Amino acid sequence: MQTDGNPYMIELTAIHKRYLLKQALTDIDLQIRTGTIVGLLGPNGSGKSTLMKMIAGLIYPTSGMIQVAGRTPDVHNKKHIAYLPEIDHLYGWMTVAETLRFLSGFYSDWQADKAAALMETLELDGKQKMRNLSKGMRARLKLITAFARNVPLILLDEPFSGIDPPSRAKIIRSIISEFQSEEQTILLSTHTVSESEPMFDDVIFLHQGRVKLFDSAENLRSTYGCSLENIWEKVYT
Repeated sequence: MQTDGNPYMIELTAIHKRYLLKQALTDIDLQIRTGTIVGLLGPNGSGKSTLMKMIAGLIYPTSGMIQVAGRTPDVHNKKHIAYLPEIDHLYGWMTVAETLRFLSGFYSDWQADKAAALMETLELDGKQKMRNLSKGMRARLKLITAFARNVPLILLDEPFSGIDPPSRAKIIRSIISEFQSEEQTILLSTHTVSESEPMFDDVIFLHQGRVKLFDSAENLRSTYGCSLENIWEKVYT
C-alpha cells in the first residue's frame, strides 16, 4: 500500500451510514495523519465500531467517500490493514502457538519472529489451550495477531474492553513499544480513557454518530485546561 506522499492515511468525506431505521453515522469528515496513534473515543453506541468496520472495508457507507492511503477500501487493500475487532472468534481447542500458526497462513506479511517476541513480552504460554485463557490473556493474544503483521494501518476496536488494569497497562506498553511511527498509523477505539491517554497524538470524540471534537491531544488539553478523561466528562455529561 503506497501513500504517494499523501500526508493522510485515512480520509473520510461526508460519510453517512444508515441501518434500516437507525442512523449510525452522520456527516463524518476526518483526515487522519500517517504515522500517528489516534484515539477514537465515545460511549457504547456512539458509532465507533461502525466507523472501524467501514475503514477496514467490511461495510460500506450509505453515502460519502472513504480513502485509505489514497484508495477506496476494497479487496486489494484490505490485506494491508490489520483489523482487531472487539469480539474474537479464536478456536478454544487450539493452543496459543497453534492459533498463531493457523493465523499466519492467512497473511503474507506475517512476521513469525515478531510474534514470538511479543509472546515473551506479553507472557503468553504457547502450550496453553485457548479455552483456558483469561479475557486479559486472550486480549494479549489478539494484540499479537495485529502487531505480528507488517502493515501500514492497524485498527484496534476496544482492545481493553473488560480487561483488568494490569493487563491493560501491559497491552498499552506493548502498543507504544511496537508502534513504528514512520511506517504505521494506529486508530484505537475505546471508552476507557485514563490509561490510554498518553498514547494518543490525535483524538476523535464521537457522539451519537457525529464528530463532536477532533484535534491533537495536546491542543485539546490546552484548550480545555484538563485531561482527555475530564474532557470526556464535559462532552458526554
